[in-house]
Amino acid sequence: MVERGVGAVVVLENDAIAAILTERDVMKAVAAGKDASAPVADWMTRHPETIEPVDSTDHAASLMIHGGFRHLPVVAGGKVVGIVSIRDLMKVAIDDRSPRGV
Repeated sequence: MVERGVGAVVVLENDAIAAILTERDVMKAVAAGKDASAPVADWMTRHPETIEPVDSTDHAASLMIHGGFRHLPVVAGGKVVGIVSIRDLMKVAIDDRSPRGV
């Protein structure tokens, strides 16, 4: 995650989403005294909420706000095609409200 500069990674089982491991999950492991040898399976969030590419950014934001998480896997046809972060949604919201140049 550090090497790639991402805040979450999706865990797959047979090409289907099984879990997500986020910065928050890693911090929980560290706070519990675990080191880098701790298995991902012990700390990942199983069966995370997902959205589809056709879902609105409002829907994604609503799921994140009500679920208390900052990363949301995007799934199409049972396969993970991306992750939307709260930062991604903020960029959309700010672009939509930013004044346009003359």
